[in-house]
Amino acid sequence: MALPSAADNATFQDRIGTLLALDDTSSEPLARQLTRALRRAIVTTRILPGQMLSEQEIAGTLGISRQPVREAIINLRDLGLIRVMPQRGTRVNKISLRAVEDARFTREAIECAVVREAARLRDDADLATLRRVADEHRLAAETVDNERFFVLDEAFHRTIAMLARRPAVWDTIEMVKPQMDRVRFLDIDTGESIRMNVSEHQAIVEAIAAADPEAASAVMARHLRSVRPTVLRLRDRLPEMFEEV
Repeated sequence: MALPSAADNATFQDRIGTLLALDDTSSEPLARQLTRALRRAIVTTRILPGQMLSEQEIAGTLGISRQPVREAIINLRDLGLIRVMPQRGTRVNKISLRAVEDARFTREAIECAVVREAARLRDDADLATLRRVADEHRLAAETVDNERFFVLDEAFHRTIAMLARRPAVWDTIEMVKPQMDRVRFLDIDTGESIRMNVSEHQAIVEAIAAADPEAASAVMARHLRSVRPTVLRLRDRLPEMFEEV
């Protein structure tokens, strides 16, 4: 996967309107909408590492002021997805191996505790909701709908936080996981990885259904630790996408 050239950067500017379509009817602040749209585009490789982002050109293409664009760029910088270089512009970062491991460590610490709570507190309605999300996730895998598979994978983990009555915890997870998300999306094309992901989700559901906190925690830990060999394999296959720091 080649990194963007100057010509690619120009082509990207032509596609901004499509990539970052905003909802004119939404009451959500523009900066938040734009942060989410840019984050999704970076995670799903529609915006590649090395891509230059122009605050002025994004604002002009979308027909909005520069302030929400500036806020979105600051948000993405804080998430480690972009680097703002004074007098030079804003560039999308490569995937940081260190940030991926930090995210995995943090997610394991938090989500293993969360899934134990979910196994203790869940009720029939909770289980029905979790099974529905898991079924939709499995169907997305079967139909090779990669972006929907990715969205539902995230929905599965967020739903467990809701079952544990810990919705605010998900906000913390969202802040630490962008680089890990990039690895997970790159790996979706691997059939074996998808099958393992679906299987582990099902095992988590069954452990929660059995009200077995320790089993649920053990499967969650194994599930999250799978990113370790994945990121090394992807780094060897796509070295231009990664950096050590």
